Amino acid sequence: MITFIRQEDLIQSIADAFQFISYYHPADFVQALGRAHEIEESPAAKDAIAQILTNSRLSAEGHRPICQDTGIGTVFIKVGMNVQWPDATMSLDQMINEGVLRAYTDKNNPLRASVLADPAGGRLNTRNNTPAVIHYEIVPGNRVDVICAAKGGGSEAKAKLAMLNPSDNIVDWVLKTLPEMGAGWCPPGIIGIGIGGTAEKAMLLAKEALMAPIDIQLLKARANQGDKLLRIEELRLELYEKINALGIGAQGLGGLTTVLDVKVLDYPTHAANQPIAMIPNCAATRHVHFQLDGSGVARLEPPKLSDWPDITWTPDIKSATRVDLDTLTKAEVASWKPGQKLLLNGKMLTGRDAAHKRIVDMLSRGEKLPVNFTNRVIYYVGPVDPVGDEAVGPAGPTTASRMDKFTRTMLEQTGLIAMVGKSERGPAAIEAIRDNQSAYLMAVGGAAYLVAKAIKASKIVAFADLGMEAIYEFELRDMPVTVAVDSKGTAVHTTGPKEWRIRIGKLPPA
Repeated sequence: MITFIRQEDLIQSIADAFQFISYYHPADFVQALGRAHEIEESPAAKDAIAQILTNSRLSAEGHRPICQDTGIGTVFIKVGMNVQWPDATMSLDQMINEGVLRAYTDKNNPLRASVLADPAGGRLNTRNNTPAVIHYEIVPGNRVDVICAAKGGGSEAKAKLAMLNPSDNIVDWVLKTLPEMGAGWCPPGIIGIGIGGTAEKAMLLAKEALMAPIDIQLLKARANQGDKLLRIEELRLELYEKINALGIGAQGLGGLTTVLDVKVLDYPTHAANQPIAMIPNCAATRHVHFQLDGSGVARLEPPKLSDWPDITWTPDIKSATRVDLDTLTKAEVASWKPGQKLLLNGKMLTGRDAAHKRIVDMLSRGEKLPVNFTNRVIYYVGPVDPVGDEAVGPAGPTTASRMDKFTRTMLEQTGLIAMVGKSERGPAAIEAIRDNQSAYLMAVGGAAYLVAKAIKASKIVAFADLGMEAIYEFELRDMPVTVAVDSKGTAVHTTGPKEWRIRIGKLPPA
């Protein structure tokens, strides 16, 4: 039987799907994260998970993005061989990209445009987050099956591929490689692993594996009941237990839960090869699955607010230290201790990759900077545009290590005294922080809408042409951060996982 699908139905379904996943976590992810919070024993990790869960519910209630990085559109589409498009004037690529454009430019919930054309050259923002990355299959049947995912750049940057020898051990490779990924993928999340095929097939398998529902606890229950598991299922369980035994924990701070699930897909491969790919999904896991059968636009069922655990994060006034950024001194920065909780108040500048590069280039030419950084703190962020009475849209931290190569110059030539971002810093940045008696503060990745609630005013003060990468000045009230690298160079992303790996005791000390 032939099914006729209207062009508009696919376009609008794609648009609705990307809006939907911008503010709704999958319910299975929320429930798995709630379980992780319940069993977590590390105070820092438990606090981070509470922020992520609170942010998730706020986003669901307010229909605003979970994360400031609203991702690159990724679409898996299976088109039945008995499907026809009677009124189509566009190709399938064009239909999908039109849907993405509508979603990302929706005036009620504008999503951050992060896609750059000419990636090895001018890197110009396309301004509407197109084109999407699209994977097609032509299959038997008379329906169109679609998965839409919004993949954040921080987690995608941690993707790994190896061409192992056939005799190499997959588990050993994962346990060696995953700690090298750092925390820029915002754990706890999901790890997708693709095995076999060719290099590009393994990567596609790993990405597609991330689209499956979380079911590791059901798998554990079956194993405990003595059910015979498939070899791939046994591998998933082994990896789940051993990855969590690494002690990396939420946001890389050290703790019991690093992954909520491990997904594995495999494919036949050449006798001389064992390709393996590993791709993480972050705390802003976003995907939705729908079908078109010719009856109209897809209907997406929102999760119930009762699906969220009864957890509400609020600033811990008793244990946190309030900091006035308008009067902050180097001496005060030098007094901060590793792991100390701070609540930032006052005015803070922002800047990320493009702004840092422009600043460093200006300094090398002896040009005057458009902003005075003396005794200021900079936040690595590219916010979403505001709507209504918002001062700024969701504004969570970006991966700090991308700014490592600029850190010494910023600290020694601009008067900057501290930085805020997510995840760990590399050796060069830590050395520069120590040499300049500075500090690096970590905000929770995956809590962008919650962070935005602490931003009471915002204005662009330099480099407006860079769009979301412009330099803003935020006025803050109790923005939560943790001292991740102190003025002596002690880094909690090193000490925390090391401590918790020993506490868990299932793997030898690193």
